[in-house]
Amino acid sequence: MTDTGSRTSRTPGAGCPAHAGAVRLGGLEYQQTPARLYRELRREHGAVAPVLLDGDIPAWLVLGYAEVSYVTAHDELFARDSRRWNQWANIPEDWPLMPFVGYQPSVLFTEGEEHRRRAGVITQALEGVDQFQLSRDCRQLADQLIASFAGSGQAELMNMYAHALPMRAAVQMCGMPHAGDATHQLVEDLRISLDAGEGDDPVAAYMRVGEQIQQLVKEKRQRHGPDITSRMLQHRAGLTDDEIVQDLITIIAAAQQPTANWICNTLRLLLTDERFALSVSGGRLSVGEALSEVLWLDTPTQNFIGRWAVRDTQLGGQLIRAGDCVVLGLAAANTDPQIWPESHVGAESSAHLSFSSGEHRCPYPAPLLADVIARTAVETLLERLPDMVLAVEPEELSWRPSVWMRGLHALPVEFTPVMQ
Repeated sequence: MTDTGSRTSRTPGAGCPAHAGAVRLGGLEYQQTPARLYRELRREHGAVAPVLLDGDIPAWLVLGYAEVSYVTAHDELFARDSRRWNQWANIPEDWPLMPFVGYQPSVLFTEGEEHRRRAGVITQALEGVDQFQLSRDCRQLADQLIASFAGSGQAELMNMYAHALPMRAAVQMCGMPHAGDATHQLVEDLRISLDAGEGDDPVAAYMRVGEQIQQLVKEKRQRHGPDITSRMLQHRAGLTDDEIVQDLITIIAAAQQPTANWICNTLRLLLTDERFALSVSGGRLSVGEALSEVLWLDTPTQNFIGRWAVRDTQLGGQLIRAGDCVVLGLAAANTDPQIWPESHVGAESSAHLSFSSGEHRCPYPAPLLADVIARTAVETLLERLPDMVLAVEPEELSWRPSVWMRGLHALPVEFTPVMQ
């Protein structure tokens, strides 16, 4: 699954001067209050801070809005091909972050004209998705999921709803059946790859994902349909099956886990913030405003790894050496006090970095499709269960430990049972 390229012995290491005072990303405090860590890092180091990844591997976390925007706008300085990394000699094959950084022939790691070619195929394949039909499909999926628990008067929305709906929508758009053992295994393996819990093996899970998508591409090569996979196979760019497999993994992963967290984080906001409701369905502020606020304040993808410095350069007052890993702190950038005077963070604009920026941002129209899925999921649930309330106190809700994804362990709710 990985090709790390030429592994060099040039390793700055956690103890070098450049990483003096580096903070480990992770831990209980980070899990519950990442914003506090971002504030402390800003105070100590400025807009770019030295951090330690799993196994005390050094990297740079970019906290500033302007600095993240600069990195994503300058591919000639901060490129996506991870084979540049100067730490490969220190990385074990089973490193938990290998699914994120191990070089693969996917659109994520391409550069220049090759990236534009691959991203162009994805864009045209996604443009073929009828957004009105997607909304209708998502409403139908939502109705089916809600019917499975509506009569009980209680539900755990993260797994029973927020996680399941975008999963079914994503695989359906790609031409897979939205139900069945193979589909459920695919989604579980994607979750482990992106957000591994204790005892999970993200590397093995990612390998299984690849095997399932290979089978899908093989089937669609023989029998085309009105789906993303078939459109990619028929595109004039003539991508190989291996290239399409890798890019489909990227599409499905981006559509499923982040969108699930977007839905659940929005429901949490609606159920816990009095600005949005006397009752949830009668709120003074809209679902659209809640969705937007979550992208600013609880963005589903907190941090993104990464970019690799092409040559020695300065960023945010720090000397970044050639081959250093740069982590995009999307959540930190969205709450950068430099863009929010007087500590006021609003949701009035769409200039957040939750879908990144620059040439490697989420390709159009992916953010629009994610919005259709998330908005339909939230609105349908509120229509069907208008008196829904949290089944626990808000402070009892806990966040998953991932430093990459921002999502709850569970969102338990209660409501008046509805007989279907």
